[in-house]
Amino acid sequence: MRIRRINTNFTNKKERIKMVDILYKDESYKIIGSCMKVHTELGAGFLTSPPALSDREGAQEALEKQFIKEKIPYEREKLLKIDFDGQQLKKSFKADYVCYNKIIVELKAAIFIHNDNIEQTRNYLKATKLQLGLIVNFGVPSLKYKRVLNS
Repeated sequence: MRIRRINTNFTNKKERIKMVDILYKDESYKIIGSCMKVHTELGAGFLTSPPALSDREGAQEALEKQFIKEKIPYEREKLLKIDFDGQQLKKSFKADYVCYNKIIVELKAAIFIHNDNIEQTRNYLKATKLQLGLIVNFGVPSLKYKRVLNS
């Protein structure tokens, strides 16, 4: 078995950091920070009661208030239209949030982020031609999120 050696001879730390560019780093950091604030204040248990209010709806309402406080530009429940072969279809999707006109934010309240959630977000990205989606799971004791790229 042959082991390939990766060149790690960088002249300085800045050069090494440049190799990993995170798409919309500052914006996504601010969005996730707002989600963490909501989750910390309300907790996963609060979002499951009362039963008439779903976890996702509770998180969505609180998160909207936090976005306003943090001055994060957003559109809530944005209708995403689908184009096929140059024509717009009647079918559309609804994203929980589109922030900064470039990041789709999908809220979940589940035991874990499922592959179906990732594929759903990826479909939203393809439909809108946006590059980044964030799936945020409020249904667990410690907030979990996943970055999804349009690839």
